[in-house]
Amino acid sequence: MPMYQRILVAVENSPADQTILAHVGDLARLTGAELLLVHVADGFAARNFDQLQLRESEEMRTDREYLDTLQRQLVEGGLLVRTMLATGDPATELVRAAEEHAVDLIAMSTHGHRFVKDILLGATADRVRHLVKVPVLLLRAQ
Repeated sequence: MPMYQRILVAVENSPADQTILAHVGDLARLTGAELLLVHVADGFAARNFDQLQLRESEEMRTDREYLDTLQRQLVEGGLLVRTMLATGDPATELVRAAEEHAVDLIAMSTHGHRFVKDILLGATADRVRHLVKVPVLLLRAQ
């Protein structure tokens, strides 16, 4: 049985995604793993989407289109890829997606923030790595 069968890749719709996707794409080719690209929309509409029964915001539509584009590109490169647009707190939703989809590895890019900025930004990667039972691959964004 391969080491990794399903890898969750957290994408944020920024240039940092290219760093993690290039690395994980190679890893998936080596192991035959399926990629699950997850973006967590966390604007007001996204965080309150279910509770207030809101319509999908322009930001959420843009995020969904971005995921579709990434999926097409990676599939054209020979990879098996699924996507998921989650809404709410990024760390909470990434952990939930990892559990629901029984992933073997979570891959995320980091930005190399310093202590004060990490506190202000919530350090999603740090929260995720403490809350999951699978390995977490962190790569600093280029």
